[in-house]
Amino acid sequence: MSQNTTVPVNVGLVLDINGEVGKVALSCINISLSDFYNSNSHYKTRLILNTRDSKRDVVAAAAAALDLLKNVQVQAMLGPENSMQTNFIIQLGNKSQVPILSFSATSPSLTSIRSPYFFRGALNDSSQVGAITAIIKAFGWREAVPIYVDNQYGEAMIPSLTDALQAIDTRVPYRSVISPLATDDQIEKELYKLFTMQTRVFILHMLPSLGSRIFEKANEIGLMNKGCVWIMTDGMTNLLRTLEPSMIDSMQGVIGLRPYVPKTKALENFRVRWKRKFLQENPSLFDAELNIFGLLAYDATSALAVAIEKAGITSFGFDKTNVSSNATDLEAFGISQNGPKLLQALSSIRFRGLTGDYIFVDGQLQSSAFEIINVNNGARGVGFWSPEKGLTQKLSSNSTTKSKLRPIIWPGDSTSDPKGWEIPTNGKKLRVGVPVKKGFSDFVKVTIDPKTQETSVVGYCIDVFKAVIEELPYAVAYDFVPYAQPDGTSSGSYNDLIYQVFLGEFDAVVGDTTIVFNRSNYVDFTLPYTESGVSMIVPIKDSKKRNAWVFLQPLTWDLWVTSGCFFIFIGFVVWVLEHRVNEDFRGPARHQVGTSFWFSFSTMVFSQRERVISNLARFVVIVWCFVVLILIQSYTASLTSLLTVEQLQPTITDVNLLIKRGDNVGYQQGSFVLGILKQLRFDERKLVVYNSHEECDELFQKGSANGGIAAAFDEIPYAKLLIGQHCSKYTMVEPTFKTAGFGFAFPLHSPLVHDVSKAILNVTEGDKMKEIEDAWFKKRSSCPDAGTVVSARSLGLNSFWGLFLIAGTAAILALIIFLAVFVHQHWNVLKNSESSLLSRIRIFLRIFVSRDLSAHTFKDKGGIQVHGMGPTEASPDSRYPASPSSYSQHADSHFLFYGEQGTPRTESGNSNHNPNSQAQAPPEIVPAVELTNPDQEIARSPQVVRENN
Repeated sequence: MSQNTTVPVNVGLVLDINGEVGKVALSCINISLSDFYNSNSHYKTRLILNTRDSKRDVVAAAAAALDLLKNVQVQAMLGPENSMQTNFIIQLGNKSQVPILSFSATSPSLTSIRSPYFFRGALNDSSQVGAITAIIKAFGWREAVPIYVDNQYGEAMIPSLTDALQAIDTRVPYRSVISPLATDDQIEKELYKLFTMQTRVFILHMLPSLGSRIFEKANEIGLMNKGCVWIMTDGMTNLLRTLEPSMIDSMQGVIGLRPYVPKTKALENFRVRWKRKFLQENPSLFDAELNIFGLLAYDATSALAVAIEKAGITSFGFDKTNVSSNATDLEAFGISQNGPKLLQALSSIRFRGLTGDYIFVDGQLQSSAFEIINVNNGARGVGFWSPEKGLTQKLSSNSTTKSKLRPIIWPGDSTSDPKGWEIPTNGKKLRVGVPVKKGFSDFVKVTIDPKTQETSVVGYCIDVFKAVIEELPYAVAYDFVPYAQPDGTSSGSYNDLIYQVFLGEFDAVVGDTTIVFNRSNYVDFTLPYTESGVSMIVPIKDSKKRNAWVFLQPLTWDLWVTSGCFFIFIGFVVWVLEHRVNEDFRGPARHQVGTSFWFSFSTMVFSQRERVISNLARFVVIVWCFVVLILIQSYTASLTSLLTVEQLQPTITDVNLLIKRGDNVGYQQGSFVLGILKQLRFDERKLVVYNSHEECDELFQKGSANGGIAAAFDEIPYAKLLIGQHCSKYTMVEPTFKTAGFGFAFPLHSPLVHDVSKAILNVTEGDKMKEIEDAWFKKRSSCPDAGTVVSARSLGLNSFWGLFLIAGTAAILALIIFLAVFVHQHWNVLKNSESSLLSRIRIFLRIFVSRDLSAHTFKDKGGIQVHGMGPTEASPDSRYPASPSSYSQHADSHFLFYGEQGTPRTESGNSNHNPNSQAQAPPEIVPAVELTNPDQEIARSPQVVRENN
C-alpha cells in the first residue's frame, strides 16, 4: 500500500527525554514503529508520535499532556515515565476519553482509580509481593522491616506487602520511610535507628537514585555485615546497570527481584539493532544498557498500533458541544470521538512480544514470573518465582523449598543463611527477670552476698535456661535480675513479673512461670519444659483391714475352686493309671479313694510317699507338679505382700466433698491456682496459703479442724517435689486441671521465641534434661517412686488358665492312651457272644479293677508269676485294713519260690481280712518250681487265679 493512502493518527508521548531511561524508551518506541509497519505495510493507519518532555516534574508532565489533548488532539497517549506523573494524566484521559497506555508506571494505587481509559503496560508493584514473602518464608525469618520512599510510588505497595507478611506469620515491627529529598544525615539517622533494633531483614522499595545512597550509608554503619538480609524490589533491580560500580560494590550480598523475560532470538536480534541505533543517536551514552522499560515501551507501541488499526479511525476531532466559551484549559479540550473504539480494541489485544505474552486483563498487563538475582560482583541469577510453582531454581522445577535456590552470597561474604535478627546492639545484655520467693528453692533460688552484694541465681529452671541458651547456634549475652525490693523481698506476684516484660523493664523472664492464657496477652511464651497441669494433693493411709481369713485373699474364689477340682481330677487320673500295676493304689475301695486324694493333695508340699510306676502316670505327675510349683510360689508371694506391704489409699478423692464438708485447702503464695479454686466455688475463708513444701507438710499434719488443710492444690512439678520429700504420706488424685507447664517469657513477637523453643526440644529430648532433674530432685526424694500408690490384688484364674490347660490336656491324653491299650488287650472279652452283654461288661469291669499280673511289678527276678492269699498282720485300727504296701513287708510261708539264684522269696497277696474272725480260709497256692536253667522263662499258667480283693 502506498504511503499517500495511509491515515496518520496523532499519538502523544510524555517522557523525560533528557534522562537515560527516557532516551532508551524513546529509541525503543521508534524502532517498534519502524519494525511494526515494515511487517504490516498493508495497514491503513500510521502512528505519528508527538513527544513532550516531562522534565522530571509532575506539573510539567501534566502541562505536556494537556497541550497534547487540547492543541494536538491526540487519539491516545504513551507514558508518562513514573507513577506520580501518571496519576494526574489518567484523570485527563478519563475526562477526554483518550486511552493512556503507560509502560513504566508501576504503583498499585493507579489501579484503584476508576478509569477505564488507563492501561498499564507494565507489571504492578504488588505482583512481586508473592515472591518476597516466598523468600522470607523459605528461610524462616519472623520479622521484616520495609524501607520505602515517601511518595506514591513507595507507599502504595506497603499495604499489600504487610498483609502478605502477616499471612505467613512474619511481623513488621517498624516501617522506615525515607523522604525523596532526604539528606545523608537524615538517612544515616534513620539507619542508626534500625541498627538498634533486633530485626535484620530489610525490604527496600525505591528507585536507584535514592536506594544507592541507602546502601552506601548502611555499609558505613554496619548494616551490610554478616547476618543482615536485604531484599530490593524491581524498581532497583531493573535499573541496576545504570549505577556506578562503586555503588554496586556497596550492595554486595543483596537479593533482588526483576520480571522474567524469556530469552529468544527475536530479543537478541533486537538488542543488537537497538545498541547500534542508540549509539548513533546518543554517542555520549556508550555504556547505556537496554532495560525492561525499553522492552515494555517497544511492546506497548506495537499494541497501540494494532489497536488503532482495529478501531478503524476515520475522524480525529474532539466533541466540544458541552464546552462553554468561558471554560479553562482543563475543560476546553472536549471528548475524543474514537475513545470507546480504542478502549475496546486495546482490551482485546493478544500477541507475543519481546517480553512474552502481551495480554490486558482489566487494563493490567499480566505477570508471568520473577527472576531472583544475587548481587555479587554483578547480578547473578539464583532462582525464579511464579504464582503457579513458587520458588524454583529453574522454571521447569516444581520444588518450593529454599534448597532449590542456587547458593547465595549474603552480606559480609557469608554463605550461611542469616537468622534474620540480632541482639540489640545498644551495648546492653538481655535483662532476664527471675522471681524471688521463700519456698520451693529447688526451682529458683536467689541469694545476695551481704558483703559483696553480688547476686547468685540457681535452681532447676535456671539450669534448664542455661542449657537451652547453649543449644542456640549463636551467642546470647544475658544478666539475671531478681524481681525484688531493696530489702530482698519479692516485688510482686508472677503476673506482675510477667507484666514487666510487656512494659520493657525485662527482656525475658526465667523461672517457674506457668504458661496461662491471660499472661499470653502480654508476652510470648516458649514451648514448655515441664509437665503440665494442676493436681490435688491429699494424705494417704493404710486402708487394708487384716483378719483371720486373710490367707484366702491371695487367690480369687474361681481360682480356689478350679485348683481343688484339678487336685481331685489328677488324683483320679493317677489311680486309673496306677491301680492295676501298683500295690500302693490297691486295697479296699475307701482305702483306694483316700490314697488317690492323699497322693494328689500331698503334691502341694511335695511329700507324697507312694511310688508311681506307670510311665503315663509319671508324665501326668511331672506336669502337675510343675503347675503346683507355680501356684504355690505365686500364692506365697501374694500372701507376703498382703501381710507386709501397706495398702495406701488417698483420704479423699472428690473435690465436691471438700467443698461440702467445708474443709480447708491450701495453695502456693502468688500462684494462679487461686483463680482455679475460686472458679470451683471454694469459700475464700477456707483457702490457706503456704510458701514452701515444709509449710505445706505442717498444715497437713495439723488437719483441717486445727487450722491446717485437708488437701492442697498445686502444679504437678511442685506436687511431685512435695511427694518425693515425704514418701508414703501424700499422693496426687484427680481431677487434674490442664495447664501448659513452665515456659520462658519474652516480649511479644520476639524472634528469640522460635529459636529458644527449638532449643528446648533438643534439651528435653536428650540426656541433659535428665541430668538436671536428677541433680535437683532425685537427691531430695526419700522413696523410689514418690508418686506411686502401692496396691495388691488377688490372683485370678485368668493368670493361670494356661497352666491348667496344659495339665488337663496331659491328663486326658494319658487317660485316652491307657484306655485304648486296655480295651485293645481285652477286646476278646467284649466280643464274646456266648454270654450276655451285661455279663461281658461285668467281667470287663472286674478285669479293670483287678491286678495286671502280666506287669513287671508282679514278676520275680526270674520271671515267675506269683499270687497267693495268706494271713497278714491286721492294722492296729480295727476299722481299716493294713496298707497294701505293708503286705510286702511280711513273709508268707504259703508263697515260697526260688528266684534266679535259688534264693528263697515270699510274696503275699491280698485277702479279705476280718480281724474278728478266728479262722482263716486256706489260700490257693501256686506250687514252687525248681528251675533247671536260671535264665529259663516260665510260661504263664493257664490257671485262673481268684482275687479276693
